Amino acid sequence: MRFFIFAILLAFPFVEIAILIELSQRYGWWVLAYLIIIAYLGIRLIRSEKDLIAARMFQQMGAGSNPIVALFATARNMLAGVLLLIPGVISDLIAVILLLIPAKQPMGGGQTHQNSYAHHRASANDAVIEGEFTEIDESNPQRSKPTPHQRTDNVVHLPRKD
Repeated sequence: MRFFIFAILLAFPFVEIAILIELSQRYGWWVLAYLIIIAYLGIRLIRSEKDLIAARMFQQMGAGSNPIVALFATARNMLAGVLLLIPGVISDLIAVILLLIPAKQPMGGGQTHQNSYAHHRASANDAVIEGEFTEIDESNPQRSKPTPHQRTDNVVHLPRKD
């Protein structure tokens, strides 16, 4: 098994070079343009992942989930960026496959369903409180008292602004 892995790793650069030679004979300088553009995209991907890693980890921690998920997603994207930098078609295909794999959001690690829901429904403004209300007309005292079939728990009476 070790020999098989060693043979693949040893043959990889030769296969990449053979494919690049074949493509350059067919398409000429377009292969060079392709390699330059792909390398530029790899550099941009690495730089953007480097800039976003801290923000993603803090976002995961703020949502109550494990920041390691963000770390693995960033490492996968950085590996794809490095593979894009390596000149070759096979490494580019592997990088595209890595980029197309969706990031998993595990529910493990003590995260409850409520935390998961809050993560997906997080408000941009922390001062917003969602809820339901029932307007009670206090001008008629008999109507303002709840009847026995109405729920009276968690009722907050706020002053009216008229």
